[in-house]
Amino acid sequence: MDKLSNFCSEIKAAIGEAESLSMPEARKVVKSINDFLYTNYPGIGSTLELGEYREYFSDFHKFWEAHHKEILDCKIDDEKCEQVADALRAIYVKTDGDAFSELYDTCGLSNEDVCRVRFLTANQDFRGSLEFAKLAKIFKADPSIFDEELIANDSAAFIGKIGIADKSQNDKRNGYAETISKFLLDKGCDPYGLIDIYDRDIFRLREAIIACDGAGYGNKKTDMFLRDMVVLGVWEDVIGFDKIDVASDVNTIKVALRTGIIKTEIPLVSSFLDIFCYQYSYIESMNAGAWRRVWEIWNEKYPAECIESPCLIDYFVYNVIGKQFCKEILYQFECETNEHTFMWHSGRNRTCQVCLKNGIKKVKAQPIARMMPCSSEEGYIAIYETPYVLSLPKEQKISECPFKEVCQENRYLQPPKSISILGATGWTTAYARKDEGGGGLMA
Repeated sequence: MDKLSNFCSEIKAAIGEAESLSMPEARKVVKSINDFLYTNYPGIGSTLELGEYREYFSDFHKFWEAHHKEILDCKIDDEKCEQVADALRAIYVKTDGDAFSELYDTCGLSNEDVCRVRFLTANQDFRGSLEFAKLAKIFKADPSIFDEELIANDSAAFIGKIGIADKSQNDKRNGYAETISKFLLDKGCDPYGLIDIYDRDIFRLREAIIACDGAGYGNKKTDMFLRDMVVLGVWEDVIGFDKIDVASDVNTIKVALRTGIIKTEIPLVSSFLDIFCYQYSYIESMNAGAWRRVWEIWNEKYPAECIESPCLIDYFVYNVIGKQFCKEILYQFECETNEHTFMWHSGRNRTCQVCLKNGIKKVKAQPIARMMPCSSEEGYIAIYETPYVLSLPKEQKISECPFKEVCQENRYLQPPKSISILGATGWTTAYARKDEGGGGLMA
């Protein structure tokens, strides 16, 4: 805590005993804040990140690396986990388990080809930027594009041919493609055959893929790839599937924070303070553990009405709760007559729906508030119009978020964001030396 203590002492010295700051004192405070948070100096030291030693960004960076876990003190709440488990079981029963088994169209590809296309591209899929249907079309036109030997020899050509050369994170993509192709070449097998090399133990394969440095396969992308291979029936008769976790991302973390299955001693810090993404990595790991605990409780209480692996929670929590329900999709409108307000599911509406219902046409209305469905008794108006609920048969439709009563006071908590270490707007391009002025992150 020495670095933080020294910083606090500087601020105290600048403030003195005065009730308000003079301009010279304000200057000292601003300089101290800037120096501590966002500048470094020769001899500050370095830390190991992404396989190489990188200079500390600031004294705060050193402090945050050493103490972020103690500061946040994230814990898994068993009581909340049980409440969430009960809610998920209710959805399982209502939908006959279908809510947790979403399948995408494999476009007529064989199991071997599905596995090939997914394995060589899943590490390139940032924020759902790759659609399998488009990749399948490219593969059908020329399967050689997905040949691991050709990719290893010219990864840039592969990136260009699958149409992602101009996507975000392009500074990493060529290396990811080359490394994962060499992984296959070193194993002497195609993607489909990987499971046999590891005796059909999917968890052992998971550990091997994650351990392949520079391949772009972290926990999230690996878990998603393996989950899909099992759910799609590409790989059958595997062991260890129950060891695969929920793929942590901003949506599953958001839901975990809002339901309270994970809790921190202070709200998460801004990404500007989370230098080299220590908070993000910590919360990501705790999130996976929390959803596993939810599954464990669910499986213990209702073994006959439970999914076979925690990773299958992801389909419903990520795509339905996180992307559709847990958003400000409910709008309050005011009639131009100022006589009444009403709730509606679209912010594009400009008609008073109350007047229209009463046979009075062409009365205008304006949106005056936007909120999440769970914050209003009329939230069903928005829930009914979500893609998921619209797709359900009448007997399975739901009118509110299953976690509405679980979240309560936590429903507005925000997930962490990740600022890439590398890249045009990454931390490594944002260094600033003490007393030199300027520098820092670009928007």
